[in-house]
Amino acid sequence: MTDALLAALFVFVLASFIGFEVINKVPPTLHTPLMSGSNAISGIAVLGAIVAAGARETNISVILGLISVVLATVNVVGGFLVTDRMLQMFKKKEIKA
Repeated sequence: MTDALLAALFVFVLASFIGFEVINKVPPTLHTPLMSGSNAISGIAVLGAIVAAGARETNISVILGLISVVLATVNVVGGFLVTDRMLQMFKKKEIKA
């Protein structure tokens, strides 16, 4: 393995562990507001995945970039759907007469 690949793998594993520990400590009542706030970060992840897929250095980078684009897009869309559902819960219901 090259030094760059080893460093990238180390950062990925460390970020995954820290992310899991941080999210694990958040109470369930705060998950939805945090999810809506993280949509901007997921949008940045989509852009990064597009850059990774567009590099075309190897076939594996294109495949992993495509998978990253799909997963980050699902995360963004899911976050907006959950946020919309949460906001619908706080709207006043119209009384039909």
